[in-house]
Amino acid sequence: MIAFARSVLSAVALLALTTAGLAFETEAEAAYVVDHNTGQVLLSHNDQLPLPPASMSKLMTLNMVFEALEDGRLSLETRLPVSAHAMSFGGSTMFLTTRDRVSVEDLIRGIVVLSGNDASVVFAEALSPDGTEEGFAAMMTERARQLGMENSTFRNSSGWPAPGHVMSMRDLGILAERLITEFPQYYTYFAETEFPFDGRAPDNRFNRNPLLTLDIGADGLKTGHTQEAGFGLVGSAVQGDRRVTFVITGMETAGARAREAERIVNWAFRQFAEREVVAAGDVVVEAEVFMGAAPTVGLTPTEDVTMLVPAVQDGGIEAEVVYQGPIAAPVEAGTELGTLVVRMEGFEDRRIPLVAAETVERGGIGIRLGTAARSILRSILGDGPAPAPS
Repeated sequence: MIAFARSVLSAVALLALTTAGLAFETEAEAAYVVDHNTGQVLLSHNDQLPLPPASMSKLMTLNMVFEALEDGRLSLETRLPVSAHAMSFGGSTMFLTTRDRVSVEDLIRGIVVLSGNDASVVFAEALSPDGTEEGFAAMMTERARQLGMENSTFRNSSGWPAPGHVMSMRDLGILAERLITEFPQYYTYFAETEFPFDGRAPDNRFNRNPLLTLDIGADGLKTGHTQEAGFGLVGSAVQGDRRVTFVITGMETAGARAREAERIVNWAFRQFAEREVVAAGDVVVEAEVFMGAAPTVGLTPTEDVTMLVPAVQDGGIEAEVVYQGPIAAPVEAGTELGTLVVRMEGFEDRRIPLVAAETVERGGIGIRLGTAARSILRSILGDGPAPAPS
């Protein structure tokens, strides 16, 4: 069991766990790696830098499509027309023409597997508030902000090079995690390795994700490449009961992208072990209560807290409980009152909400009068606020 020392405003303790500050040296211009189960960021390298995302930004288009499927604006069987604007795109396409009316499901697969620029525009024009791709891009940018993606601005639906069309690798990681968690019924499309749409492009029927055929648990999500952006990949893989999601960009070749992606997957799964930090319901600190029927209230997480630690261990993990105290009564059980901050050298802090473990009612008149008297006395003597009665 972890023991936490107590002070007026915070509690600090060193856990009985150790860690080596592993530094993964990535060759990518920017990278972001997160453990799906714990939400723990394992690698962040230039991850908040807005960069050209190339076709990786099609994931935001797909998010908008999946949301439309969920609220009934689209169905998988809905057939959408192809405009001259959509047909005009080069690069990776489904080779659509203005004579086509294509099902939503085929368009999704056309984006995921074939990276179809034309398919992206078809969705954009169908979902845009003004029927234009520009209007859809503005809608995507607004939605990105709502989802906490602060470093993403969209100018189009496909990732076609355009001034100001940028995303950070962290934003792409947030987006990938959302697609995995919120839309499991559609996420299976990302594992498809081939989609021979209407036999139109036999040489363009294969998924470009190099990890899908390596038997390392990879099941998504999207590659990207332009001259400006280099080669990038938003990937995710499952091994055992763990999932890791990662984003890289700025690789010089497709081969380098594949090697770096596989290297990251192997590192993320091999170099860490999952440990329990504290169990749900365990009181990590007793916080002082002001004018309460009890002098303190226990602070506890609402669920088991686990984290990954490096398999090779030679350092320390520090855990700190932060709360503003004393806490004024009454206190209702389950009210969020503090934060458990777990720090591990070389990694981002992990922050876990803490709630009141029990209800503490206001004290009776005697307790309140006594507390007030002690507060006045301490104020006169200059010793600060009085502690709660014990």
